[in-house]
Amino acid sequence: MSLPILYIKQGCPWCLDALEYFKNINLSVDVVDVINNPTKMVELVKCSDQNKTPTLKNGEFVVSDFDINEFKQAMLENPEEAKKLGL
Repeated sequence: MSLPILYIKQGCPWCLDALEYFKNINLSVDVVDVINNPTKMVELVKCSDQNKTPTLKNGEFVVSDFDINEFKQAMLENPEEAKKLGL
């Protein structure tokens, strides 16, 4: 099974918060820096219709441009996805 993808931009404070939060809750993610890899920016825009980070993609499920509270709310509103992520 593949890991959820976390699209980030180096130096983004919300991305740093997301990385720390996911580390603290033991959620493994495939971290993709869209600045260092422009083809991944295209992938980010294709899956989320925007270019902001952090954005988490797990299969077809996407939480885009979030802070930690918004991510937690997305998990509350999507319990099936939270379960898939092991949360």
